[in-house]
This record gives sequence, structure tokens and C-alpha cells, in this order.
Amino acid sequence: MQQAQWAEPQDFDRVLTSMCTEPHPRAREAAERFLATNPGDPGTYEAVAGLEAEAVEKLGAIAGLSEPAGYVSSGGTESNIQAVRIARNRADTDEPNVVAPTSAHFSFRKAAELLGVELRTAPTVDHRADADAVAELIDDDTVAVVGVAGSTEYGVVDPIPALSELATDAGALCHVDAAWGGFYLPFTDHDWHFGHADVDTLTIDPHKAGRAAVPAGGLLARSESLFDDLAVDTPYLESTAQITLTGTRSGAGVASAVADALASRGHDVFGPELPLVTADLSVPMTDELRDRGWRVSKTGSGELRIVCMPHVTRSMLRSFVADLDWY
Repeated sequence: MQQAQWAEPQDFDRVLTSMCTEPHPRAREAAERFLATNPGDPGTYEAVAGLEAEAVEKLGAIAGLSEPAGYVSSGGTESNIQAVRIARNRADTDEPNVVAPTSAHFSFRKAAELLGVELRTAPTVDHRADADAVAELIDDDTVAVVGVAGSTEYGVVDPIPALSELATDAGALCHVDAAWGGFYLPFTDHDWHFGHADVDTLTIDPHKAGRAAVPAGGLLARSESLFDDLAVDTPYLESTAQITLTGTRSGAGVASAVADALASRGHDVFGPELPLVTADLSVPMTDELRDRGWRVSKTGSGELRIVCMPHVTRSMLRSFVADLDWY
């Protein structure tokens, strides 16, 4: 059957309106290699969990935070919803509201509907948030004040320091949506991130100007403790709790954000296309593994060869990696 024309990948030659772009070649390669991994289960997928931690560290460096907390999300919508969820869950009120400019992304309307939070929108001046108008909407039930750093329609930056002061005075969180602008703003004189103001949470998307594969968003927080209000028990996973909105998450976005860290143990790896993996371990290392009881073989070119048949469990592979690290 002839393939339908509409099924062809997007050609970017004439796209002028999208905030996503063609991934960097290294990001594309990394995404394909880590497509079936799940950072939502860090006990099983330890390597991709490590890559996620590195991605968060790099995003924190861009956003002015030396010791960031956070995770790689599916995109700005999830990150913004999660920021509102943090604010709602930590607040002591039965009628929470969030104050944002009318220029805020529509994901905040989704957040309000999903979380039962009132969204109050303040008018803008020259498409930027009017701090005085925001102040008029804040009351004792305000749980978060939102600022936009690179709006989706006009690309403008709200007065983040002024908005953060309003949030602090109200005992609310300050959230900055820099999903699109976050990779451009470091090259400007704007005050927009954790280093410029008392920002609590921030959205930044590697799959936009960062040229990571879609989806790869990011949610950062000034303190790990802010995520305590998101934690839910995960009794059937090796990790005891989960803070993310989605459960299973593709490792593709995580890996593409830190493509240079693919070979974290210093070995060139091929596969899997089928359930078979090879790696360039040295002969002495392979012999040491055999001495420890592992039955491993080599390819004709000398790579270690592992075939993942049904009897090869995750527990078995974790033990293998532990012995490999010991060597």
C-alpha cells in the first residue's frame, strides 16, 4: 500500500509560526536511542534518571540557579500546571486563586479548570503585565503570582522583580513562564530568572530554542522542598514516590537535552534494534565478569554481547551493572 503523503515528517523550510524546531542531529540520535526508557521509574531506568538530573542542572545554570530542583516534563503546559499545583497544595485556603497577566499562556486556564483554582487575569500595558493591576487582584487567598518571560504572542518580558515582590508580600509563590524565552533571555539585559528576583518556580523548554527532541520541557524550583507537595506514593515501583504529573515518560526528551552524556560509563554502545546490546568492553574487564560468574560472549569484532531473552530480568541486569561498576 502506498504511504499517505500526510504521513511524511514535517518539512521546516517554510514554517514561520512554530515555537518548536528541527532537533539538533545529536538530539535526534539520542532520542531514538532512549525512546523506550522511562524516567518516571528511576529505580529501573537508572541511566536515564542520571541524565535527567544532569539536564536539570544545566537548565538551572541557564536560569540563574546553582542547585536547582526539578525534572524534565512533557512541555510548558505540564510545567505550568505543576507549578499551580504546588502553589495550591502548599497553601492554607479553601478558595485558592492565581493571579496572572492576560498575556499568560492558555495552559494556566487548563490548570485552573483541572485543579479547581480561580484564575484572575490582570490587564497589560504594551503587552506586559501591569504590576499595579496585578496588585489589585491579590488577596489573602492568592497562592501564586505568574509572570511571563517571553510571551507566546509578542515575545515580551513581564516585570518579574516587581511581580515577585507582590508574591512575597502576599505569602504566595512566584512562578515564571519562560518556556520559550528561557533560551534567548540569557543574551539580553532583562531581569527574569532566579538570580534576578525571588522566583520560586520556573518553566523552560529544551524542545523549543534548545533544539531537543519533542517532548522535552522543564520545571525548575528554588528548593526541593517545594516538590514535597506533589509527591504521591508509588507502591509498585522501586522509587517510593513520584512528583511528576505524567507517570510513564519517554526518556527521549531527557537524553536529547544532554546528548553529550550518552556514554556515561565511557563505553560505545550499539542497539538495541532487537533485544540485543553490544558494548566495547576490554578483554580484561570481560574476563573479570566471567570470573564473577557472568556468562558473557564477544562479537567477532570483540564487543561484549548481551541478549535479553525472557529469563533476563531487570534485577539481573542491575546486578550485572553493579559488578561492571565495581571493576
